[in-house]
Amino acid sequence: MTIDFIEVSLVDIALTRPYSISYKTTSAIQNLIVKIVLNNGLYGLGAASVSKHVVGIDTSESYENAVLFKNELTGKNLSTLFQNINLIDQQLARDPGSKAAYNIALHDVFCKASNISLGKFLGNKISSLPTSITVGIKGIKETISEVEEYCASGFTHIKVKLGQQIDIDIERIIKLQERFKNSVVIRVDANQGWSFDETLKFFNSIKNIELIEQPLKVERPEENLSFPKELKKIIALDESIVTPADAVKYSAQNYAGIYNIKLMKCGGISAAREIASTALAKGIDLMWGCNDESIISISAALNAALAYPNTKYLDLDGSLDLVKDVVKGGFVIKKGVMSPVSAPGLGVTLI
Repeated sequence: MTIDFIEVSLVDIALTRPYSISYKTTSAIQNLIVKIVLNNGLYGLGAASVSKHVVGIDTSESYENAVLFKNELTGKNLSTLFQNINLIDQQLARDPGSKAAYNIALHDVFCKASNISLGKFLGNKISSLPTSITVGIKGIKETISEVEEYCASGFTHIKVKLGQQIDIDIERIIKLQERFKNSVVIRVDANQGWSFDETLKFFNSIKNIELIEQPLKVERPEENLSFPKELKKIIALDESIVTPADAVKYSAQNYAGIYNIKLMKCGGISAAREIASTALAKGIDLMWGCNDESIISISAALNAALAYPNTKYLDLDGSLDLVKDVVKGGFVIKKGVMSPVSAPGLGVTLI
């Protein structure tokens, strides 16, 4: 079977609930969609939505690169999967968005042609895990109201965006814990918004936090080494872990106990597995996160995540606030617990 043609599109999608983090507010996104079609009519789908603040390129730029790359892959034999992946990696090395979309689409169509699910192909070790759902930066009353809504929908793990003012951040979490007691698990994400001393202040002020995501700026990684051991255990490096090389770099010493892997940072399933394998070898736990994304790429991330025994945390809520999507299927969520479907490939179908 050969790749007959490739379709590339850019889809504008509004969010049902705009949100704020430490450095921006988002109310709509763009998703890059790649469709790889074989000469027998089978097709695979890939998607990407990248953050220029994190990877230096936005989704519209990834779209342009994806269009230019189409002819490089057209006509290739599907059976040479890893050669095709290497071609994508080489030609799109500086663009994690288009690289992720093509990488995911190639995995999807290969698994469909082999009549196996992506999870079976990757060798899933875990059947399901709860995902957190994210609350942006907002006032205490608004935060409590939103968490009440999520709890009513069955979610038990909440990630709260912080990072603008440490005393307000601490008060917000204290009020949340007073309101919900032990009925929810709380994670926080400072998005590089705290200093070393502010991170210590938060850690010493708040108990029973599951993890603290990227409190310090990427430019000052050495400060992580001076944190107490118990704090480092619950720090998840996010923006610091973009590439497989970053994973190797930060595993050389005890910078943090958790890596947050996002397919939209590293460029798809293959690079994510490199990062995950490094973490597994070094005894580092994994959190799998996302941007606001299509079900296509969320499903890919979920299946990659469940293939690693050191995956402890999912934060794959990125498709839940989209006003529309281009597909359905991929996974199910029951009481906040995510499970992939067992259909061939990603298990998604175009709407």
